[in-house]
Amino acid sequence: MEIYDNIKAVCLALAGCVITSLAGCSGGQGEISLPRPFPVPEVPSIISSGEDAMEYLAMHYWDGYTDTSAFYPCDSTMVNGVPEKDLEQAFADWTSILLKTGPEQAGRAVSSLFDRISAVETKDTSSTVFETVSALAYKYFYDPNSPVRSEDLYLPFVSRMATYGGFTPEQRMRYEYDARMCSLNRTGTPAADFTFSDGQGRMHTLYSLDAEYTLLFFSNPGCEACKYIIGRLESDPVLGSLVSSGRLAVANIYIDEDLVSWHEYLKEYPDGWYNGYDPSFTIRTDLLYNVRAIPSLYLLDRDKTVLLKDAPEDRVFAALHAIAGQ
Repeated sequence: MEIYDNIKAVCLALAGCVITSLAGCSGGQGEISLPRPFPVPEVPSIISSGEDAMEYLAMHYWDGYTDTSAFYPCDSTMVNGVPEKDLEQAFADWTSILLKTGPEQAGRAVSSLFDRISAVETKDTSSTVFETVSALAYKYFYDPNSPVRSEDLYLPFVSRMATYGGFTPEQRMRYEYDARMCSLNRTGTPAADFTFSDGQGRMHTLYSLDAEYTLLFFSNPGCEACKYIIGRLESDPVLGSLVSSGRLAVANIYIDEDLVSWHEYLKEYPDGWYNGYDPSFTIRTDLLYNVRAIPSLYLLDRDKTVLLKDAPEDRVFAALHAIAGQ
């Protein structure tokens, strides 16, 4: 069972697996009209604060959808009675809710989701809920191209995948590796220190950079997405003032081997940045950082504690604008 690649194939293979008693699925209230909408929970009226409401929704968002006392059909278009596209939209909406809660609460909510979808799988092995939702967790939390990616959110999910009895030992090893990578430089922990060389051969360490904040920017020469980030940092007067005032240090680091191309491209980088490369390749070979795609951005405080880990650039820019306004 390969959750990343075979969702469509599994659903097609199970087309027509309609559960025998739809009336029973509705708690005895009559026949259900399918497809059904995703059952978003209602926040109890006794919860008055917006923060508490977000925490409630984070924890209980999947309760109705994964209720194992009710069974709904799975075919080529529906997963547990909900259209596949609606299920994905529901997952995206839930991700937005998680980002509005604290990290501990969000982690508990993600762990709870895994428990609920695995319970569905145990109750009905013909269901595709486990495969589909697991694939969505990868797509939204861990895919390098996801605009909302968060290794902090994927870690509690993939850690459970690494011990899930429904997988082969080889599959569990794969998820165990992903969990180890997500554990590197977690938000709220000290970033791993490393040594880098600038264009003149002078050596620096990450922890030697003296600034209120540090933007750690893993980039490659000529990378179009990197050019976009460089352009935003240079053209935005608010972001530029953070650098020029010394509040923000930008450590623009190259971790690959083509140093000739890096030196030729060096003039394209702003002079006020710390532009360097890893001369011993320890970042990649020792796996100090889980750099799965370029560009990759980390925001650190003065003590080099991780504030944002491999975050999408828009989230980083928003955080820097908030810092500038303090």
